[in-house]
Order: sequence, then C-alpha cells, then structure tokens
Amino acid sequence: MSEMKRYSEWLGRFVYALISLSLAGISIAMMGAALWDIWGSFHDKTLLVKALLDAIGLIVIGMAVFDVSKFLLEEEVIRSSSTRSPAKQRATLLKFLVIIAIAVSLEALVFIFDAGKKDVADLVYPTLLLASAVLVVVGLGVYQRLTRDERE
Repeated sequence: MSEMKRYSEWLGRFVYALISLSLAGISIAMMGAALWDIWGSFHDKTLLVKALLDAIGLIVIGMAVFDVSKFLLEEEVIRSSSTRSPAKQRATLLKFLVIIAIAVSLEALVFIFDAGKKDVADLVYPTLLLASAVLVVVGLGVYQRLTRDERE
C-alpha cells in the first residue's frame, strides 16, 4: 500500500472520529439541557407537563444523534469498510435507517401529544410525520426482502 493511500485512510478515520465525538458531545449537551429544563420547571413551579414534553423531544433527538455518532465511530473509524461483505454493508445500512425511523417515530409521538393538548387542528403535521416514519419502516422491509441472500 502506498504511503499516500495510508495517509488518506488515516486522515479519513481521523475526520470521522472528530465528527463522531462532536456529535456525541452535542447529544449529551442536548440531554443535559432537557434535564436542566425539567429541574427549572420544578424549581420555578412553571408548567411541568410542557417542560416534560419538551424534554422528551430533546432526549429522543439527543439519543438519535448519539446513536448516529456511535454508528459512525464503529463503522468508519474502528472497522475498515473495504473488508466488509455486501451482507454486512446491507445490515449496516438497515441499522442506520432503523435508528432514524425510531427517532422520527418518537419525535412524532411527542408532537402528537403536545398538539393534542392545544388544538386538534395542529395534529395534521405530527400525524404526517408519524406516517412518514411508518413508510420508512415499510420501505426498509421491502428493501430487506428484495436484497436478501438466497443462502440465508
């Protein structure tokens, strides 16, 4: 392997590691901010339910971002993408999209509960968000069915 190719691989892994650690830090900060808001609502005797719903949204997004960060670290820094079989690459893609589908679904549920308490007319957009998450899951099922290996 040439020196330039090794340098390029090292640089790529370094960049992915930096991005992954940055995303992890951001996600932890989001979850910390959610907990801080809950603490503040207890202390100030403000609307606790509103703070809890907001915190659920932040924590769900923070967890999704942390999962993406972990995914990038595992797949791009620790493992070499050139040595994986197509089945492992397919499984990696499915894992990534499942993380996104779960995050979108949970966020849609939080929006539905929040909008349901305010005005029923506001339920249209969260319901469409939930429907899009369902379509992602259905699409993943179709993709998995169409790309399955006959030996499996």
